[in-house]
Amino acid sequence: MASSSPVRHAWRVLLGLLLVTGVLFGINSLGVYVFKVGDNEPASSWSPELALDLQGGTQIVLSAEREDGAAPSAEQLDQAAAIIRQRVDASGVAEADITTEGGQNIVVQIPGKADAETQERIKSSAQLEFRPVLFTTAASTEFVGDDGNATPYPSPDPSLNATPTAEPTDASDPSWVTDKLFAEFQAYDCANPATNPAREPQDQPVIACDEQGTAKFLLGPTELTGTAITDATAGRDPKSGAWLVQLTMNGEGGDAFGKVSTRLNQNRIDGLSPRDQFAFVLDGNVVSAPRMNGVILDGRPSISGSFTQESATTLADQLKFGALPLSFVVQSSDTVSATLGTQQLQIGLIAGLIGLALVAIYSLIVYRALGSVIIASIAVMAVLTYVIICILAWRLGFRLSLAGVAGLIVSIGFTADSFIVYFERIRDELRDGKSITSAVEDGWGRAKRTIYISKSINILAAVVLYILADATVKGFAFTLGLTTLIDVFIFVIFTHPVMQLLARTKFFGGGHKLSGLDPEALGAVYRSRSQFREVASTTTGRGAKNARARGEADRRQTIAERKRAEALAGDKPGRADSSNNGAKEGDA
Repeated sequence: MASSSPVRHAWRVLLGLLLVTGVLFGINSLGVYVFKVGDNEPASSWSPELALDLQGGTQIVLSAEREDGAAPSAEQLDQAAAIIRQRVDASGVAEADITTEGGQNIVVQIPGKADAETQERIKSSAQLEFRPVLFTTAASTEFVGDDGNATPYPSPDPSLNATPTAEPTDASDPSWVTDKLFAEFQAYDCANPATNPAREPQDQPVIACDEQGTAKFLLGPTELTGTAITDATAGRDPKSGAWLVQLTMNGEGGDAFGKVSTRLNQNRIDGLSPRDQFAFVLDGNVVSAPRMNGVILDGRPSISGSFTQESATTLADQLKFGALPLSFVVQSSDTVSATLGTQQLQIGLIAGLIGLALVAIYSLIVYRALGSVIIASIAVMAVLTYVIICILAWRLGFRLSLAGVAGLIVSIGFTADSFIVYFERIRDELRDGKSITSAVEDGWGRAKRTIYISKSINILAAVVLYILADATVKGFAFTLGLTTLIDVFIFVIFTHPVMQLLARTKFFGGGHKLSGLDPEALGAVYRSRSQFREVASTTTGRGAKNARARGEADRRQTIAERKRAEALAGDKPGRADSSNNGAKEGDA
């Protein structure tokens, strides 16, 4: 019964793998056959989407124009390019290319065909709005005014005031929240903005999320726009030394902000949380939602909180250039060819196939039939990686570039490393005289710790590279990290269960010479804790190999015998003394 438990466990795990594979294929099937986008096109595909360098795409040249007719500054263009990049490639894996050109143009290159909706999203100017917070799922840790020491507090349950009792009297009035709007707020999914309701006009309340997608906000109508801000800088508080963001508003904006601050500060005094907050909404996302700590009439508010220099500078840039006084005119929209072309893709695929072939040949030579487990594991990993990449192309806009292909090729070697570590641990256990079934279990226990540590380092390197690297390298880091995670998954849910089953077959469990688990060929030196065996020697055929095995056996036997002798001497001192005394008495 003891030996059947691992078998049942192995079959359950393999059935779980089959279920996971079926679910992944089912998800992608929904994208191919059910969900549609654009001109009734399938949302997903059974082939990975390719990036600009391998497929080509659409190039859109935008000409930036200021409202006053002056040429835009370099800072304004850079900020506009950053906003457009966020719109078309927020995850950084869509392989879009956004650059500035000639001091007035922004060039946007997108893989594939850009539909009308995408072009409209690209050319629309950024909008920065000041909206009061009606309800939110997060507590604020940022403050506007001189007192930055107020204690943050959570928002109340918005359902308490979900039904309006009268017409709204101001932008912070909870009467804006109807039952329908509150239901939409509860159902709003920050992780999937494409399924959410369209943005409302400025004179209506809206639902928005923060940039990280972790908090939801129900906001009142717009009271100010970004054009009210003339400057925003990051600096230190002269009293506390903490980083803050200092705003400067024009005359009209300062007057309007004075009225807003008066109302929100009164809400703070009355304890009307979170109606003492207002949100800076940039391109539909809340970049900051500070609480009001005083009445500000001079048009020079400052935002304090747990800022670092970097975060304060980022917020200052967002507020300064968020509402760019720019409009964009599409100068041209053309189809561009692949920068590398299909030939480079073919070369990359050939390199990958050569790598797979070399790994397979090496595995079969070194591990004999055991190498088939490596080949099967890599095949399962390839299937899962392929379908996951197809799903990511649908859900995240992932595009496979030549750098991404390189990451997939490199992962082949990393994957083979896991199996080699595991198999060598099993062989070590066999050399120590354990049965094959015991060697598989004990080798697993020793190998998995090593593999988890090494894979953690690989994932950490991929994450750091993805965060810090240029956009052209993100694809490499992304595929490398993805395949490393899949590698660990396959190692746990496929390789080990398969080895548990094979160890109980006659061919592998019996230590056949072609199995790769022959104890005699590996130099096993004893059959039990106290019974040693000789390794047969011969002068023909396998003489050199048997000689090496014999040397290994002799070394291990010498060490083991010495340890056993020391243990026996230490365990039975009384018996030795009694025997000696008896001998002496007999002699006398």
